[in-house]
Amino acid sequence: MLQEQKFRMKASKTIKKFLIFLFFNSLFFSYQSVNSAEQIKIVYSIFSRTIEVNSLKEFSKGEEANKNLRRIFNATNTSDEEILSVLNKNFDIPISIASKLMYSEIGNIILTRLSKIIHPPKATDEETGVLALRASVIQGILIGEGKINLINFFEGYPTKTVILNVNALSKIINKVESISELLEFFTNSPLDKIKEGNT
Repeated sequence: MLQEQKFRMKASKTIKKFLIFLFFNSLFFSYQSVNSAEQIKIVYSIFSRTIEVNSLKEFSKGEEANKNLRRIFNATNTSDEEILSVLNKNFDIPISIASKLMYSEIGNIILTRLSKIIHPPKATDEETGVLALRASVIQGILIGEGKINLINFFEGYPTKTVILNVNALSKIINKVESISELLEFFTNSPLDKIKEGNT
């Protein structure tokens, strides 16, 4: 009788593990099939402009910017070389470290800040934006085979449209002295801390 109970308990645990495996497996494959972002909607005050991710990708590979893209670039008063350097800047981040960073305390702070700037359409809470960013980073690294840049990031975003809130971005930029300092804050510094903890 005791052996039978032990067998049932063991069988029950095995079934539970199997069901959990199936659950996460189905999540993974459904996640893999999610459409990547097709357009970035830049919102500034009451105005908005839309960039096609594909046209941005083509530009990053050396193609001429189309009229819509050129209009937006001209409005930023930034040279093509500077824009290309930002688009094509690769960050070498192993999946294991990225996952650890995404779920760490500092990673959560960064994602929460970023979710005010980059988020899905009609997102009414920070959690939705944070979840989308996590998915985008992980999928972007998979697309880039261990590296991520802005194009891969948007290709990995789980909604067809990404909102880029310029007002929220401006508030953060005003607190730092340069774009390089902003990149340093959002990438190298936290990554170094995670890497140190990994050694």
